[in-house]
Amino acid sequence: MSADKDHVLLSSLTKKKLIDLLMLHTRNVFRVDGLYFLGIEEKFGTDSAVQIDRQCWKTMGAMEAHEIKKYMGKSHFLVADVMNALQFTSWSLDQKHKTVEVNMEKGVFRVVQCRTQLTRLEKGLPEFPCKEVRYEYLKAFTMELNPQINVACRTCPPDRRSKDYWCEWAFTM
Repeated sequence: MSADKDHVLLSSLTKKKLIDLLMLHTRNVFRVDGLYFLGIEEKFGTDSAVQIDRQCWKTMGAMEAHEIKKYMGKSHFLVADVMNALQFTSWSLDQKHKTVEVNMEKGVFRVVQCRTQLTRLEKGLPEFPCKEVRYEYLKAFTMELNPQINVACRTCPPDRRSKDYWCEWAFTM
């Protein structure tokens, strides 16, 4: 019965309000992620926090891909389809400043301004070495959709970053 009331409540919202609410909750996922990471980092160090984060995001990548695959009603994903599906993930939706380039055989996803990195720098913390974490996430996401598609990191912290973006990921057959 509660779910019915929730549906009625959400159905009463305008499309804009519903999208704003979705984005608010997407942002909250990353607030929780950041809070638990900082707690682990403070107590056990950055290496331990990254190891735990990497495993969490690997699992999350596969789970999100599975759910998005059902949502999209597709079973066969080419590179362009994976890039489209990636844009529906919580990670992509949380990246306000990103670029996505797609053709049939290659896709590139760039985070231009990374909220996580900028927040850490504002707090006087070092850059988050997220390369391993993000790679495991994107690899698991892509494997769930099409194991023949490869994911390659072109740059991501702790790598030296481009002056134009924080990270760049390539997807190819």
